[in-house]
Amino acid sequence: MQINLIPSWQTVLSDEIKKPYFQDLIQAVDLEYQNSTCFPPKELIFSAFNNCSLENLKVVIIGQDPYHGEGEANGLCFSVNDSVKIPPSLRNIFREMNNDLDSIFMPTSGNLESWAKQGVLLLNASLTVRKDSPNSHKHLKWNLFTDAVIQKISEEKENVVFMLWGNFAKKKGAKIDREKHLVLESGHPSPMSANQGKWFGNKNFSQANEYLKKNDLGMIDWL
Repeated sequence: MQINLIPSWQTVLSDEIKKPYFQDLIQAVDLEYQNSTCFPPKELIFSAFNNCSLENLKVVIIGQDPYHGEGEANGLCFSVNDSVKIPPSLRNIFREMNNDLDSIFMPTSGNLESWAKQGVLLLNASLTVRKDSPNSHKHLKWNLFTDAVIQKISEEKENVVFMLWGNFAKKKGAKIDREKHLVLESGHPSPMSANQGKWFGNKNFSQANEYLKKNDLGMIDWL
């Protein structure tokens, strides 16, 4: 499988993608795509990186793995293609965003590409999944790669906002340097967590923008 990364990521991750584990990972992913229906489409596996350059990166949101239904996943965590019904977790993300930013308009599309283009890295811990089988590629060691990505961002950048939603994401962000970055933690936006009072009212979107503004980095137009 061809690893097509835009230049900024190609440079910073070049050593990582030469490592034996990564070569094994890519071979395993290739086999999965040959033998099963997997998502996102092969050409979109690295979309999170290719829609958000390292130079432009301001915010990192960490998800678990891609949506596993037909036609949903587009390579960006929590995001779905334009024509797809907005999933429950994303609907809760939009509800919190609207409340936080005093907006009356709910987005009608769940495609988060506009966030990515503004510098939001929408990174899943596993970049691929088998159809109708959540977390099915966890064993493929994507986590080693995405842990390395998070560490590289922490080392190479300053004043990045990391949004860690739910226990899984919080563990994933354990090595972020909190002296030089802002880490916002809350419950997961899934209905179960949100209905237990662990999601709504976290005000992550306004907090991120206040921090970016304070550091002269330009705010994200979440809406």
